[in-house]
Amino acid sequence: MTATLTAACVQLNAGPEIEPNLTKAGELVRRARDAGADFITLPENATMMVTGRREILSRVKTEDEHPGIPYFSDLARETEAMLLVGSLGIKLTEDTVANRSYLFGPNGEIVATYDKIHMFDVDLGGGESYRESATFRPGDRAVVAPSPWGGIGLTICYDVRFAYLHRALAQAGADILTVPAAFTVPTGKAHWHVLLRARAIETGCFVIAPAQTGTHFADRKTYGHSLIVAPWGEILADAGEDVGFVTAELDLEQVQKARQAVPALTHDRTFAPPAAPVSLADTGS
Repeated sequence: MTATLTAACVQLNAGPEIEPNLTKAGELVRRARDAGADFITLPENATMMVTGRREILSRVKTEDEHPGIPYFSDLARETEAMLLVGSLGIKLTEDTVANRSYLFGPNGEIVATYDKIHMFDVDLGGGESYRESATFRPGDRAVVAPSPWGGIGLTICYDVRFAYLHRALAQAGADILTVPAAFTVPTGKAHWHVLLRARAIETGCFVIAPAQTGTHFADRKTYGHSLIVAPWGEILADAGEDVGFVTAELDLEQVQKARQAVPALTHDRTFAPPAAPVSLADTGS
């Protein structure tokens, strides 16, 4: 197994049409490869950013029909890099979609896929609300994929808020966690850096989080700031708000050093769940 690699986050501002997004993503992947990246990652919704159930269902493709799959397969083969397509919307039925990551090997073969488990169903205030579960079918399987550098744990966006998923991936052999995202601006400003650093520190993993940025279809705005984070929590690269890419050198020995210093992954204990609280009024206090 190779102990070092150069990782890249490609930061996109995807529009509603697939083909122009493929062209832009391909350009940036090639540039990242020319800059020395061995493992190149794209954000969530890499080929299409639209809002609203009707718009999504009218535009998504089945896996057999999606032009992004052969395109990215050829791109991985061309560049001879491992390529993570953060997610594609994949039509499952007439009214359900999977939010699915694809990991391609340097030979263009699909190494692994992962369907987003946790659905972003929130009201952020100011009229901004999301109901992913109205359109997307959640995944039910965590995935650690093989690579020349160790296990890669696959997650998507809102998954970052669920520490138990990332802990399970690390305990199953992940040394690198990927968190492709299209984070909203309010939640990004408040939580993005903190959550990604926390997932790295808790697991002793490198965290690679490519993101969407800027204004998209129907005035949806995403936060940007694609990040690469070390196992001790240091931010190695931050893409800011511009379309482009960032790279960082990863030394996998840092994973073992972090886990030896704080071996929390080996310290799980079972415990009884807490009882529901009793109000003071009920106790007569």
